[in-house]
Amino acid sequence: MNAPLRFNDALLIAGRAFEPFQCVAWAPQDGTGNLSLTVIDRTSTRPLGRTQLSCSTYSDPVQLANVLKQSRDELRQQGYTLQPWNMPE
Repeated sequence: MNAPLRFNDALLIAGRAFEPFQCVAWAPQDGTGNLSLTVIDRTSTRPLGRTQLSCSTYSDPVQLANVLKQSRDELRQQGYTLQPWNMPE
């Protein structure tokens, strides 16, 4: 996957990266084009992790994959079990 990602594609990819948890995403209305992601436990809606991505990061498949893998690793280090995931091609 070398073409730039659209906002909605990045949201779908991020949502799948953190299953079985839920990934909530929003774009602040400040005009920066940033994307904020929060991973929550589906049963208690407790935040497990948060990150903010610039447009240049979430639109680049390689950068997005790296950030999502790093976030997944951080959750695993905290003791959370995630379903297997690979960046779509």
